[in-house]
Amino acid sequence: MKLKSKLSLALWIVLVAFFTWDWFVSEPINHRLEPPLVAIGSGQAPSGGHCASTF
Repeated sequence: MKLKSKLSLALWIVLVAFFTWDWFVSEPINHRLEPPLVAIGSGQAPSGGHCASTF
């Protein structure tokens, strides 16, 4: 097998292993506590952190 194929296979194995681990370790999402998708980005603007926000 070529090196590129081995690296590609290793990447996919690690990626699938990570997602499997995350699936079993993470708590289930409570959809009633999540904001609706329409509300993303709404709310009070963050303060500071960027010099262009002062204009």
